Amino acid sequence: MNQAGIGWRQPHYGVLLERRPGVGFIEVHSENFFGDGGAALAVLERGREHYPVSLHGVGLALGSAVGLDRWHLERLQRLVQRIDPVRVSDHACFARAPLQSGQPAVHGSDLLPIAFTDAALDIMVRNVQQVQETLRRTIAVENLSAYLRWADDSIDEAQFFNRLAQRSGCSLLLDLNNLVVNAINQGADPVAAACRFVDAIDPSHVAEIHLAGFSAQGPMVIDDHGSRVHDPVWQVYRHTMQRLGRVPTLIEWDTDIPALDVLLDEARHADAVMAEASEVMA
Repeated sequence: MNQAGIGWRQPHYGVLLERRPGVGFIEVHSENFFGDGGAALAVLERGREHYPVSLHGVGLALGSAVGLDRWHLERLQRLVQRIDPVRVSDHACFARAPLQSGQPAVHGSDLLPIAFTDAALDIMVRNVQQVQETLRRTIAVENLSAYLRWADDSIDEAQFFNRLAQRSGCSLLLDLNNLVVNAINQGADPVAAACRFVDAIDPSHVAEIHLAGFSAQGPMVIDDHGSRVHDPVWQVYRHTMQRLGRVPTLIEWDTDIPALDVLLDEARHADAVMAEASEVMA
């Protein structure tokens, strides 16, 4: 049974529809399909005829203290009603704030890291609940690759997400590549640190897992989704599958996009790891 999916990006629109390979689902960035019509939306509707679709957003900015962009939320609502996706997700980040006090909020066009504090948790809960009430469905919230930490962090990151899920009723999108990237950049053992995070998460909250590649950029590694999944991430994934069991898993690839067969090979690898974990747990 194929449960691993692939990110469906524009270079693969035609070949996926022509070949219709066996993958568990396809995932697209929601904002690319906010128009009322046009070729992109028509292609997505054709894809939905053959595969479950997961809508993964990058623009809700769920951690923004100024609240949500109503236009963005209304467009997402219309897309959800049209496509009926298997999952809807976005990131635990902020991006909206006024340039000066009293001015309208602007979007920073980035996934900026939130502080892990009680105040930030209250903001996240309020915004996530507003999204879920509007969409009339649960959404999944993804942990972020972050290149800084806030001085007032006071809640362990994994516990922050547990509390978010408990209080808002949302589910979690567990990005294992982000965990490994953060650990490397913080000078920690990436496999051990990421596995500790996984072990601290309530398994009942996890709705989807993301796997991707990263690249070295000087003294840091960057979550660029531009290569095959690296071995430390596969190690964490094996541990995660043994702990959580089969969870829908996505291969993300957003830069230097290769031939479709490369993504399918990565998805088959994920399916094989899931199958091995099932045998160990049996």
